[in-house]
Amino acid sequence: MSPATPAAAGPGEEGEVEFPEDLRYTKEHEWARAEGSRIRVGITDFAQDALGDVVYVDLPDVGAEVRADEPLGEVESTKSVSDVYSPVTGTIAERNPLVDDRPELVNEQPYGDGWLVVIEVDDPAAIQALMDAREYKSLVEPS
Repeated sequence: MSPATPAAAGPGEEGEVEFPEDLRYTKEHEWARAEGSRIRVGITDFAQDALGDVVYVDLPDVGAEVRADEPLGEVESTKSVSDVYSPVTGTIAERNPLVDDRPELVNEQPYGDGWLVVIEVDDPAAIQALMDAREYKSLVEPS
């Protein structure tokens, strides 16, 4: 995903942006959760907040090949359409059927039911090259 980088929510604004420690992150604002040889992928809380209300999600079919740092789909909001980038190279093992009917889950539960795809990873160690929560937070919250 690559929206213009907006300011993060400040004190008194609607909710703090979350940065779960168990995830890895990309500079394009995707998160990745290792699940054995697979990685579950979604867009970050910061990204969904920047996008505004998500109204449509376009995801690849199961079996599609994806490459690290290349678009794998799109998220459309009331503000814009943004690419979603694959954090790793591999094959789509699952796509989230819930976001087809309820794309707003991307806003409501970006780290829960609003996930996008599961990728069977070519190189499981590739997730270690992604940013940890501290690095990602420093990217989006300038000091």
